[in-house]
Amino acid sequence: MNVTNTIEAVRAMRWQNPTATWGLVPTMGYLHEGHISLVRRARAENDFVAATIYVNPAQFAPTEDLSSYPRDLARDLALLQDAGADLVFTPDNALMYPAGFQTFVTVEGVTAVLEGAARPTHFRGVTTIVAKLFNIVQPTRAYFGQKDFQQTVVTRRMIADLNFNLEFIVCPTVREADGLALSSRNTYLTPPQRAAATVLSRALAQGIVLLNAGERDGDALRQAMTAVIAAEPLARLDYLSAADPLTLAELAQVGEMALLSTAVFVGKTRLIDNMPWPSLTAVTGGQ
Repeated sequence: MNVTNTIEAVRAMRWQNPTATWGLVPTMGYLHEGHISLVRRARAENDFVAATIYVNPAQFAPTEDLSSYPRDLARDLALLQDAGADLVFTPDNALMYPAGFQTFVTVEGVTAVLEGAARPTHFRGVTTIVAKLFNIVQPTRAYFGQKDFQQTVVTRRMIADLNFNLEFIVCPTVREADGLALSSRNTYLTPPQRAAATVLSRALAQGIVLLNAGERDGDALRQAMTAVIAAEPLARLDYLSAADPLTLAELAQVGEMALLSTAVFVGKTRLIDNMPWPSLTAVTGGQ
């Protein structure tokens, strides 16, 4: 496995064999099984796999946890090697945002709601760095996790609008046995908070149960899920949504598909989760 912090080394390895296929897995490090599942899928579907580790300051607001975001590069590299990565790119801020940097990529519309409403500067940082990574690596396929579903919607829009030449693949959320979606931020939780954090998946699962039973009223779904979260003393709701999975517009009536999603503070830790209905494959068109 090759590890580098230079663009020149990435491009040299990428183009040693111009006909080879490459899968890209962008990460912010402190890897868990969710990230590694993306690497394994990329390994199965490509000749080579590149992963990136970069904690992107542009997607954190001044009040968010950039300085305390968990980091463990040695552990991450060991996990990536075991999973079969061929190349790991570990740039620093000076490389990604050099002196005089003044170009940002902004996707409108689908960034205005949910995470975009709660964190107004977040997606500009995400799309800018993802666009840079796509240009640096030029992968055949890029692999993203369902847990950051809005990020996948935004990235897919950027890929289409800016004509990136790659296949975009969304992989299912990986969960603990009790339903909690894996997240690097789970490490912030105390034991009581960790137990309380299952309220996100429990609330969303209640919405799925209602949809499967024939409920189609958006307000009824949102109210039922909100009630589950309100019953957990350690949880504070940020937002809860039953939306169109393509446009992210809130649904008055659910048609053929829906995205249930939520952001919840458990203590000081903000967690997100989502569940597509009827399935991830259905709402993403097979990817």
